[in-house]
Amino acid sequence: MSAARYTDLPLDVLADTSRAILDWLGSALAGSIEQPARMAQRVVAGFGVSADATVFSAPRASAAAAALANGVASHILELDDVHKGSTLHAAAPVIPAALAVAEREHASGEAFLLAVALGYEAALRVGEAVNPDHYRFFHPTGTAATFGAAAAAGSLLGLDARQMSDALGTAGTQAAGLWEFNADGAMSKHLHPGKAAMNGVLAADLAAAGFTGATRILEGERGFFRATTRSADATRITEGLGSRWKIGENCYKMHSCCGHTHSAIDVALDLRAQAPIDKIASIRIATYGSGYEIVKEPNPSSPYRGQFSIAYVVAAALAEGRVGLEQFTAERFGSAGVRDPAIASLLGKTTVTVAQDLTAKYPAAWPTRIEIELTDGTVLRGAADFPRGNPENPVTTHELEAKLTALVAPRFGPDVAQRAIELVHSIASCRDMSTHFRDLLPAEAHVA
Repeated sequence: MSAARYTDLPLDVLADTSRAILDWLGSALAGSIEQPARMAQRVVAGFGVSADATVFSAPRASAAAAALANGVASHILELDDVHKGSTLHAAAPVIPAALAVAEREHASGEAFLLAVALGYEAALRVGEAVNPDHYRFFHPTGTAATFGAAAAAGSLLGLDARQMSDALGTAGTQAAGLWEFNADGAMSKHLHPGKAAMNGVLAADLAAAGFTGATRILEGERGFFRATTRSADATRITEGLGSRWKIGENCYKMHSCCGHTHSAIDVALDLRAQAPIDKIASIRIATYGSGYEIVKEPNPSSPYRGQFSIAYVVAAALAEGRVGLEQFTAERFGSAGVRDPAIASLLGKTTVTVAQDLTAKYPAAWPTRIEIELTDGTVLRGAADFPRGNPENPVTTHELEAKLTALVAPRFGPDVAQRAIELVHSIASCRDMSTHFRDLLPAEAHVA
């Protein structure tokens, strides 16, 4: 990893890296004015005076602080990317770490692109090596992605092989993120990528200063594998390394909710024209075990719980024809559950079950089956293994640009959205990343 150069990246990998940054930027900018992001921005402002790196919608900060704040912002709207095999959202931890260090070090756009690609490699490969068992207790975006953030930061610092090993060792000992937040709908989920990004920057900076880390942090007797999974597969770390770049497996989310619900949403949207909601007698959703544990909420009482309810998002898709941010506004939910009468009625007719054949496909596929029985006895059936936005069911770069525009234009104006797209497409020609995104957002967007 320390020997990799920009010229080593195939053209398709460069294109995939640019698409990943494009998709990330929309979530990062739009998320930067949400309440959890504002809290993080105020906290990092207290870390000390520094202007090393951009914090979207806030004053500049140190590289580690900027990585934390932008990482939190990137994961709030549930529209940042995901990778099936690792069940990991790589953009939110990796790109903020890479951008913060690239700005501080006045690195070129080419160096930034290389760092992002390498960060994805490390994060997704470690995630695959411990998945799916790791996922029972640990959120890989907080754990495995810490390695990716360190690799990205280390690349920009020009760490040699020994220093990179130290950085990864220090990253691994900081890797954390428990799923217990889901029981309360707590903001910890947003913290996980932010802390992974910050910890990656810290790990790389310490390694550059000569600070040593565990040399066998993954496979050691008390290392990451043994501590966090019962079924580690170390071969996933090196399988196809250098010839098959993981960023090409990236999946882009087209619905603003948990990725484990997206196949079901797509199937519901496909069936919607044949299933008027006043004619629906029952809805039967089959999914896979690991996903079910995250999205089994039957009648959510808050926007956050709604984003993790496969029953709610399918009902919303059938009733309203989309599952966007407007389906998760606070007024839609109350202490007793969903307030909208039409959607609440559908929830009362919905059952969600785990199917062993679907579980066997995970995590290579994220499958679902849906049966909708109508009042006249007609049964509509649909199934999908891969949601839209997956490599097996791809979206175009133009669609990702439209997604960014839909997120950014209502909040900052269409000119900012267009400028953001142009900046992403011009990264490779940038000589100094410290200036690239500096003035993207208007000053009035900054929190005091």
